[in-house]
Amino acid sequence: MAFKNESDAKAYWKENLALMLKLLVVWFVVSYGFGILLVDVLNEIRFFGFKLGFWFAQQGSIITFIVLIFIYVRSMAKLDNKYEVHED
Repeated sequence: MAFKNESDAKAYWKENLALMLKLLVVWFVVSYGFGILLVDVLNEIRFFGFKLGFWFAQQGSIITFIVLIFIYVRSMAKLDNKYEVHED
């Protein structure tokens, strides 16, 4: 990766780390918060015949993780284009 200058490199990594932190917070809230901490509250709600807390623990956190991967890939492609370090 070749940046135009040092300030672009620092800005790129700052945005990259901010994006990763946001996505990791979402994943943590969904997997740990909904799947473990709030499971009893969410189990009072039904989702396709299953208790919602159980669904988050078994399927929701995995699906959320996969969606977050696609969001990360798309966001990084935009960030690479912004700083002109994209691969052709």
